[in-house]
Amino acid sequence: MNPLLDRAISEVSRLPDDVQEAIAASMLEQVEAEKGWAERFAKSPGVLAGLAAKARDRIARSEVRPLAAPARR
Repeated sequence: MNPLLDRAISEVSRLPDDVQEAIAASMLEQVEAEKGWAERFAKSPGVLAGLAAKARDRIARSEVRPLAAPARR
């Protein structure tokens, strides 16, 4: 375990049980989501490479426009 995670768990262990449960559930949900993304990306390198090639081709043919910058407040 890395030092930051160790510190976070140490801090959480001092909180009330119901708060610990909520944080633990959130952490596990994040871990599962991360696993899902990793699996999906591992299965789709060809798709991603194809999309990148298509984008490069459109750029080379000047078929794209720069995105407008968001208005400043």
